[in-house]
Amino acid sequence: MSNFSHKGGAHENAAKKKETKEESFAHRMETLSGETDGRKKPSKKQKTRTLTVVLIVIAGVLALLLLLLLAYSIWSTAPETDDSGLKTQTTATPDMPTASATPAGATAQPSATPTASPTPKPTDEPAGRKDNVYTLLVVGRDRVGLNTDTIMVARFDCNDHTANIVSIPRDTLVNVPWAVKKANSVYGSAGIDGLVTEIEDLVGFGIDSYAVVNTYVFQQIIDCIGGVYFDVPIYMYYDDPEQDLHISLAPGYQLLNGYQCEQVVRFRQNNDGTGYPNGDLGRIETQHAFFAALARQVLQLGNISNLPQIISLVIDNTDTNLSSGNIAFYAQEFLKMGMDDISFYTLPYDTVYIRGGSYVSIQLEAWLDMINTYLNPFNMDVTAANLDVLCFDGANFSSTTGNIPDIYSFYDYFAG
Repeated sequence: MSNFSHKGGAHENAAKKKETKEESFAHRMETLSGETDGRKKPSKKQKTRTLTVVLIVIAGVLALLLLLLLAYSIWSTAPETDDSGLKTQTTATPDMPTASATPAGATAQPSATPTASPTPKPTDEPAGRKDNVYTLLVVGRDRVGLNTDTIMVARFDCNDHTANIVSIPRDTLVNVPWAVKKANSVYGSAGIDGLVTEIEDLVGFGIDSYAVVNTYVFQQIIDCIGGVYFDVPIYMYYDDPEQDLHISLAPGYQLLNGYQCEQVVRFRQNNDGTGYPNGDLGRIETQHAFFAALARQVLQLGNISNLPQIISLVIDNTDTNLSSGNIAFYAQEFLKMGMDDISFYTLPYDTVYIRGGSYVSIQLEAWLDMINTYLNPFNMDVTAANLDVLCFDGANFSSTTGNIPDIYSFYDYFAG
């Protein structure tokens, strides 16, 4: 009897276990389907409430972004423009003889530089300023010396959202009283005011704003945007302990940080003297390619998330007459552009040698055409009469003002 009862109990226990497993399985299935004990699928009303909350959050974020954009719009201010018109140069006596560069040691490459004879006085008719067009001088200075190896003049047209940027080679011949008559020497000898005046003499009009960017702030800005992807064109290895500059880059497409980007734009030649086959022009071409890559990356992002930090860096570490509102204005205008709207050019020139030193002599007619096509913010064309340009054709000097320096006033690179 007892044996029968025991078997019956066993059957009951087995049945209960089976039932428990089935209930457990059913419970898991209900959990997956959202129908557990005491809990039902969210009703249409609950779903609507959840969707409403999500939409409110999204609307709040969008409203915040719009407020930020509005704040930037209110804060951003267009830079002041120089409305004084085209430059008026003081000319020398028209029959002043052209100085000859024939003393021993003065050699030159053949040059196609046009002879710039004293020109007629510019017309007294005022040159009207184009609306919403701004000019900017950007100078790159090294961290130790007062060298300005990068000099660029830019025109921003906010009507069609375009930017034209023209590089002035560091060795451009300029009509200055000191011995090394190169554009690169002006900042160290006459400061930013002297450099602005000299570049204005080269372009024929007053430049609205300027910014002298040192290598520190350049690095920091690049790091703020997460670096730049760039195809380094050649091996770059160079050391300058005096400037604490150490360049070591392999060619190829790569992500560069701020310090590496500085190496790219400052590189001229390797420790063994090798470098760009076309000299400083190759350096300028690499700079243009780099700045195009930088612009492309920023435009692809569609915004500058840490613009306040970048503006602070520029204001605190840059010699500029731009306000923080002006910088915000340029940033906003830049983001309206596409890559096809940003163009880079180089002042047209011939390479010449004066007393053993390498100089860049401006091709006057081609330069005037470039000024009026890409840089001039006025409705009237710039002419040679508005410029103070010194040219050298390999044997003789000529000047748009008639002011000719003595050959012996140039630094003698042969003597050292």
